[in-house]
Amino acid sequence: MPDAEDVRRIALSLPDTAEKVAWNMPTFRVAGKMFATLPEEETSIAVRCPKEERDELTLAEPGKFWIADHEAGFAWVRVRLGVLEDEAELHDILADSWRQAAPPRLLDAYPELGRPAG
Repeated sequence: MPDAEDVRRIALSLPDTAEKVAWNMPTFRVAGKMFATLPEEETSIAVRCPKEERDELTLAEPGKFWIADHEAGFAWVRVRLGVLEDEAELHDILADSWRQAAPPRLLDAYPELGRPAG
């Protein structure tokens, strides 16, 4: 089961990513734009997710994904680390969020990471 250190290692392995403490928790940013947070209990992460997809995820897998009250109006979803299958699933989730925040120059420079849908 992935943990907070896996989140940190994987997030920081993505191009042009930096860690910055905000709201008393680690946040991960690509080119200065936040794509993931690691709340204080470090048992979950918050990542970017289009609202339509977020709603589908939370309905399909409520034990894994949920929407925090203060993030309901934003395109973010919470992910419980303890129920992820493995580090590959965590990597996919973080990379998808990274793609949504990354500027076009990085998406073009790293085509193996793909472009976000939509």
